Amino acid sequence: MDPIGFTNHDHAGCIKGTLTQIETHCREAGLQLTPVRRRVLEILLHEHRALGAYDILDKLREEGLGSQPPVAYRALDFLVSHGFVNKIERLNAFVACAHPGEVHDPAFLICRKCDGVAEAQTKSARGQLGSTAKLTGFQIERAVLEAEGICPNCAEGPVV
Repeated sequence: MDPIGFTNHDHAGCIKGTLTQIETHCREAGLQLTPVRRRVLEILLHEHRALGAYDILDKLREEGLGSQPPVAYRALDFLVSHGFVNKIERLNAFVACAHPGEVHDPAFLICRKCDGVAEAQTKSARGQLGSTAKLTGFQIERAVLEAEGICPNCAEGPVV
């Protein structure tokens, strides 16, 4: 899978397609994609960069969808637990999953200048990390790789 986040693409189509896919999944799985959960997902899809919970809460507050932190955190917990959103540990922030509904080991390429995030797929659970884990008898259930650097858009200017 190609990384998504630093390349030009049909952004409106990306958002619409992902929302449709997640709405279908929720309907078939009997999950409730409430208006607040849906809006949090839309915000993250629109941004294509990592946002903190309070950034999301500010947008929800502006739209009259809630002003208390639990509103954002509950929506994010739901979205993360169902694989629609990923938490970027390095930034303590969230980004919409580029491949919702697919079993994959994501690698996040994080731009330290603009906080842009591209999601790519790794073979960590089947590659070197998988081999090392197997030697110790460890069973990998989830692996996430985060790399920090400069995205192509920011690299065009002076690197700090």
